[in-house]
Amino acid sequence: MHGMRLADDVSRAVPEPIAPMPIRPLSVLTALLHAYIALRLLPAAAVLTPAWPIGLLALVVSALTIPLPFLSRHAPRKKPLHGALQWTGLLSMGWFSSMFVLTLVRDAGLLLTWIAQRVAGLAVPWDTLRPWSALAVFALATLVSLIGFVNARRTADVKHVDVPIRGLPAALKGFTIVQLSDIHVGPTIRNSYIQRIVDAVNRLGADAIAITGDLVDGSVPELREHIAPLAGLRARHGTFVVTGNHEYYAGAHAWIDELRRLGLQVLLNEHVVLQTRNVRGAQNDEETFESQLVLAGVTDYTAGHFDASHESDPQRALDDAPPLVHTRVLLAHQPRSAPKAAAAGFQLQLSGHTHGGQFFPWNLFVPMQQPFTAGLHRLQDMWIYVSRGTGYWGPPKRFGAPSEITLLTLMPARG
Repeated sequence: MHGMRLADDVSRAVPEPIAPMPIRPLSVLTALLHAYIALRLLPAAAVLTPAWPIGLLALVVSALTIPLPFLSRHAPRKKPLHGALQWTGLLSMGWFSSMFVLTLVRDAGLLLTWIAQRVAGLAVPWDTLRPWSALAVFALATLVSLIGFVNARRTADVKHVDVPIRGLPAALKGFTIVQLSDIHVGPTIRNSYIQRIVDAVNRLGADAIAITGDLVDGSVPELREHIAPLAGLRARHGTFVVTGNHEYYAGAHAWIDELRRLGLQVLLNEHVVLQTRNVRGAQNDEETFESQLVLAGVTDYTAGHFDASHESDPQRALDDAPPLVHTRVLLAHQPRSAPKAAAAGFQLQLSGHTHGGQFFPWNLFVPMQQPFTAGLHRLQDMWIYVSRGTGYWGPPKRFGAPSEITLLTLMPARG
């Protein structure tokens, strides 16, 4: 192993996992937003159907259950009732998100229609528009949530991506890396879900496996048995992991130890040199170097806020890297590590974090924080690939941003 590895005694000097969100302010906010939806939709829906109390009941259940997943981490999680309540709360959260957004869209549409009526004298059938648009909000939110649930719970499809690397040595042509990202093992992602991912990855026969952060949403004692299938990942050069911001919320250093116990290589501002071909009998050093690849990893972009010794540093990840090995790949959880990675001389950065937005409208907000949302992009002389994630965070819901297991193949650039 090359590069700087953080000392074990330093890694222990770390704050406790972040405390759960205070439940009372969240409950009040949730109740107020549900009340807004009810006031805007239910009176209009009651004009068309006597079944409007079903909508009221759904909103009440949603308002009461959404705060439950944010209860104390010390709650008795092994009790079946606790798990059922967490599932209910997260499903409600996904449905409420669509209900709230669509209610805002409906109100904006009604306002614009009213303005058009005033300005242009349009004849508007308000008695029809108001009730039917209210029912449409309930129907669309429920449909999107059902489709999103199916998309989130299925095993991610394999996405094939060729990355054209300028000056790629012939010995590295066709080198494959499977990228997993943002699995978020937690209340609704458990052992069987992870096993399905492991089985899918192993069928690909990759040269290396990269897990680019946000693997867990909970402590080691809570999730040890559910993360265990990752020990079964198989690739020619092994499985490499970097930390994401959620690892620091959950106690990063305990997780680093646990992942290493499982046989995964955690890269903390450091690198490994992979010898990709049998070079026995090589005539010179150049033949040896051309068959090598530097695979580096950095801590999360925000890691320094949790532990100063974990400050993310792409340049430091290359300390003592052989200068004649020019093919350099960086694992960095957040895309915004890219400018420093490009300046450090990497040819490719693999990132996650964004989930591709996971479901509308959150994809519209990702560019406010990150330079790239999803897919393959060019920054100066470096490529960056941003995975939409292999799991999901929070509500079991993906709509318009499918999860993925990414198989990246290094290819020589043309021209």
